[in-house]
Amino acid sequence: MLHTDINCCFHLLDLALSKPNKQAYFAAKEGGKWVTYSTERVGQLVNALANGLLNLGVEANDKIAIIANNRPEWCITDYAIQQVGAVSVPIYLTISADDTAYIFKDCGLKYAFVSTEEMYHKATEAAQKAGLPVQIFMFDQVNGLPHWSDLVEAGKANPNQALLKTRKSSLTGSALLTIIYTSGTTGNPKGVMLSHSNVISNIKGAAAYVPVKDGDKALSFLPLCHIYERMLSYLYQRFGVEIWFAENMDTISDNLKEVKPQIFTTVPRLLEKVYDKIVLKGRELTGIKRALFFWALDLGLAYDVQGKNSGWYNFKLGIARKLIFSKWQAALGGNLVAIVCGSAALQPRLCRVFRAAGIDVMEGYGLTETSPVISVNWKQPEGVCLGTVGRLIDGVEVKFAPDGEILVKGPNIMMGYYNKPELTAEVMTDDGYLKTGDIGEWVDGKFLKITDRKKEIFKTSNGKYIAPQKNENLLKESVFIEQCMVVGEGEKYAAALIVPSAEGLTNWCKFKGISHSTVDEMIANEQVVEKINAEVEKCNAQLGQYEQIKKIAILPNPWTIDTGELTPTMKLKRKFINQKFAKEIASLFE
Repeated sequence: MLHTDINCCFHLLDLALSKPNKQAYFAAKEGGKWVTYSTERVGQLVNALANGLLNLGVEANDKIAIIANNRPEWCITDYAIQQVGAVSVPIYLTISADDTAYIFKDCGLKYAFVSTEEMYHKATEAAQKAGLPVQIFMFDQVNGLPHWSDLVEAGKANPNQALLKTRKSSLTGSALLTIIYTSGTTGNPKGVMLSHSNVISNIKGAAAYVPVKDGDKALSFLPLCHIYERMLSYLYQRFGVEIWFAENMDTISDNLKEVKPQIFTTVPRLLEKVYDKIVLKGRELTGIKRALFFWALDLGLAYDVQGKNSGWYNFKLGIARKLIFSKWQAALGGNLVAIVCGSAALQPRLCRVFRAAGIDVMEGYGLTETSPVISVNWKQPEGVCLGTVGRLIDGVEVKFAPDGEILVKGPNIMMGYYNKPELTAEVMTDDGYLKTGDIGEWVDGKFLKITDRKKEIFKTSNGKYIAPQKNENLLKESVFIEQCMVVGEGEKYAAALIVPSAEGLTNWCKFKGISHSTVDEMIANEQVVEKINAEVEKCNAQLGQYEQIKKIAILPNPWTIDTGELTPTMKLKRKFINQKFAKEIASLFE
């Protein structure tokens, strides 16, 4: 359990500073080499920056943005903002200047810390659009632009420890910690207000289920501006886990091998890509090596995650782990104890096969509004159930509305939406439960299962309801399908937009002797179209007649955050996709 004196998030650092100095509290690559930040150094930087903020004139409840990649400076700035009683406003690097300007104006932003020169200019533009005199400081060193070290040095030169002590001691768990603007799939972002106690309660509730210990390493690459990675980073710090920040999303594979972490967090799409790459490499093998690979894979796909495997199965699994799955472990660093997965639905087969390989995938569920964790599948066999998001964490209650919507109550529920009391009222019930917008049910009376998003379920003209996520997850089990969206509101049947896996299809075309120079050429080939349709039929075989995908449109370009089809948390922007591909969708129902 957490120390009883931890009421505010910055108390986690105070607790760490009361223990022997840890040489790698944080670590990041600087100039191509890993550089560690000791507990003592982090404490000194936080103290100096907090004093620098006081010298700057920062008042309690001032709003301060952090627009940066994951790095030690992010966390150091976060703690400094907390200690002076100000409020952090973390912002995704990938959102538009217009949305950034909206956030600046909505919260009345006064200061911002940004990572790069590009972000500096984007934040400057946003401040101008918002009509606010925002002071901006950079983490990267660029001649002529204000650097965060200016505040650090000023804080060292002119400390005001008495005022800082007063600010820190005046803060309680009920104080506003942060405003996190949800990316949303429609409309303007909403500012979720989370208090210190909201997040601390979530750390306490989840602490028993995260299998880490002092001295372990975590690789951090999901954005810290999302409460998912941020809360877990606090939890890591509570347990003395070193946090090593990946360079970027493209270097994760190399960084895993360098850092050799015991744990990391991810989203399903990244885990799907890891699995697909492993399978594609297996397809490149020949002879006995290929046969062994797929024998092990088939064995893994038959693994019982609750430990009810026969002795004969376990004997074979021991061989598979030694010959095949050990290579999976090595590719992920070799020391993994667990992968925490959330933000969207995970294909059950991925959890099954990774657990068979000795890598426990812990799928969880939560919202920004719930700080974020509601439930999680544990590492232990008795605490996991495939196809569900696990058991409720300590302190959280769930009940279901008459239409099946999941309603949540607990100390982790947000304070409300900033400047939007009417929207806050809309998502809360009279008895204090948050409406999640997700439809769910219990499995075995203790595991929570999400069946779909309330707003995403649609009805065909035949009066049948379709839950698109179910179909989409089945489609994405194919190594030839990377992304998809099921459509058919008001139509006679369900159809789908499909973005194929360029890598998967390229390898298949090579095997089949199908020549092509572009993805467009490849997906125009009749054999390729037949292959994709065959994959869709495999999905249909697992669906009821009314749920089956009758027609598909194959699209050449992947959906990304930059091109607008995905939110920063990798969810589909269904309204945007419907508008962008209106012509293609219409053709499916002609």
